[in-house]
Amino acid sequence: MKKSLLYISLLAGLSLGTSCDDFLEVKPLNEIVADNYWTEKTDVESVIYSCYSGMEADDFMQRLFVWGEMRSDNITTSTSTTYAFQQILAENILETNAYVQWQSIYQVINRCNTVIYFAPQVVEKDPNYTESEMKANIAEATWIRTFCYFTLLRTFRDVPYSTKPSLNDNDIEGDYRLKPTPFYTLIDTLIADMEAVKNDALKLYPEEVSTGTAANTSRITTCAMYALLADLYLWKQDYQKCIDYCDLVMDYKMERYEELKAEYPEEAADIDLYFDKYPLLMEQPSGNTVGSAYNEIFGTGNSFESIMELYFENNQSQANSLVSTFYGTSSQVGNCCAYAELMTGVYEGTGTTFKATDYRAAEYIQDMGSQYAIRKYLRQMVQITPSRTSGTAPTVSQSLRSTNFANWILYRLTDIMLMKAEAEIELGSTEQLDDAFELISAVYNRANNLNATSSDCLKKDDYMGKALMRQLVLDERHRELMFEGKRWFDLVRYSLRTGNNTALVEAVIGKQREKQSATRVKLASQDALFWPYAKRELDANPNLTQNAAYITSETSEK
Repeated sequence: MKKSLLYISLLAGLSLGTSCDDFLEVKPLNEIVADNYWTEKTDVESVIYSCYSGMEADDFMQRLFVWGEMRSDNITTSTSTTYAFQQILAENILETNAYVQWQSIYQVINRCNTVIYFAPQVVEKDPNYTESEMKANIAEATWIRTFCYFTLLRTFRDVPYSTKPSLNDNDIEGDYRLKPTPFYTLIDTLIADMEAVKNDALKLYPEEVSTGTAANTSRITTCAMYALLADLYLWKQDYQKCIDYCDLVMDYKMERYEELKAEYPEEAADIDLYFDKYPLLMEQPSGNTVGSAYNEIFGTGNSFESIMELYFENNQSQANSLVSTFYGTSSQVGNCCAYAELMTGVYEGTGTTFKATDYRAAEYIQDMGSQYAIRKYLRQMVQITPSRTSGTAPTVSQSLRSTNFANWILYRLTDIMLMKAEAEIELGSTEQLDDAFELISAVYNRANNLNATSSDCLKKDDYMGKALMRQLVLDERHRELMFEGKRWFDLVRYSLRTGNNTALVEAVIGKQREKQSATRVKLASQDALFWPYAKRELDANPNLTQNAAYITSETSEK
C-alpha cells in the first residue's frame, strides 16, 4: 500500500447541512495529518465522503467490472482489447497481471476503519455532533467496508481482514499483512458487523441534504443495509434470512410507491404494480416506443428502483472510468464487447439468452457489424420501435453520453426480487416455488413489455421442479443484470452451492474457441473459481499462500 495511507484523504468544509448536489459533486481536495484532526463533526463527515469518492476512483471502479464480469459468458474481446484483458478473457490469469492487485480496495477499507475508530472520540469533543449522527456515520462506513470485503472474498476467497485503522507504515505492515480469514468465516464476520449497525443508518436523508432522490440512493440508507445483508445471507446459504431482508427492501419500495402515488401522482405514473404487488418502472408507459425503464434506471440514474449506486455528476473531474474503459465512448468501442452468442438468433426466435420480445437485448447491445458493442450505461437515452415483421430487429434510436458520467448501480429492486426468488427455490416448498416463479415473471414481463395474460409470458408448466427453477432464476439474473458486474459472481455462487463447476464451465466455454479443452481442465477445480493473489501481495505478506490453481513452474510456489 502507498505511503499516502499515512494521511487521510479528506473533503473540506462539508456538513450534513450541505445540499445533496454539493456532497455528490465534490471530491477529495486536500490531505490533513491525522494528529491535527478528529475534533469536530465535519472532520468525520469529510472522511465519510472520501470513502464514497474512493469507491468512485478509477482503480476501484475498474475492478468491479474486471472481477465480477470479465470472466463470464457476457464478455469477449474487441478491436481495442489490451494484452492484460486478453489474458483474463483467455483464462490465462497470472499473479503479475495488474488487475489482480487489490490495494485500491484496502485503501477504502482503511478510510472506513478510520471513521469507525475516531467517530466516538469526536462525540466527546464536539457538542454539535450527536450520538445518533455518529451511529449513522459508523453505519455508513461499516456498509462500505463490508461491501469492499465482500467484493474481495467473492474474488479471492480467503483475504486478510482487519478493523483497525492504519495511520503509519508500521500499522499498515501489521494490520493488513495478516493471515487470510477463511471464506465462510469472513462471511459470518461481515454479517455480524452489519447486524450490529443495521438500524443506525438513516431511512431517508433530511430535505436540506436531499434536494432530490440522489442522496437516498447514493448514500447508505437502511434500505441499502438490508440489501447487502440479503446478499451476504444468500452467499452464506441462510435462505430464510435472505428472504427476510429482501422482504424488508421490497416492503420499503412498496411504501415509497404508495407515498408517490398519494403525493406526486405524476411521478408514479410510469410505475406499474406487476402481479398487483411489485412496483416496477414500465418499459412503455405511453406512446409507441419502448425503453422508458432503461432511461430512468441507467440513463437518468437514481431511479425509483435504485437502492444504492455510485454517483457521477456530469462535468466534474471524476468520470466513470469503468464505462469509458470497458464499454466505450460515443466515438469508439471499449476494451470489451458483448459475446456474440448473446445476440445470435434473437430476432429469428432461436436465441438462447433473449427472446425476440425481450427489449433488454436491444437496450444493452448494439450490432456494429464485426462486433457487438456494449451500450448499457453508455446510452443516456434509448427509444425502441418494435418491428412489425417477424424475424426483424426493432428500430433503435439512441443518445450516447459524450463523456461517461453514468452512475454505477450496486443494488436495485429487481436484483433483490431475484435474490428472494433464488432463496425461495432453495427452500423449495410448493408455495415458495410458486412465489419465486411470480417474482421472476414480474421481472421478465417488464422487460418484455408484457401483461400477465399475454401468451408470451413464462409458463409455469415449463419449469416444474427445483432444478428447472434454479436454471430459470440464474438465466433471468443473467438477462436482467447483464454488464453490471454480477454475472461471474452468480456463476461462482451457483458452483459453490452445487459443489461442481459444470454449469459455470458450460456457460463460459463457448467464447474460448480453440482453447476449450484446456479451459475445461483449468476451470474444473473449485480453486479456479477464484483469482490468484498478486505477486506484489505475496512478496509483501508472508502469511499469504498462492491459490493452488495458479501455481506453475513460472509463478510463485509460496
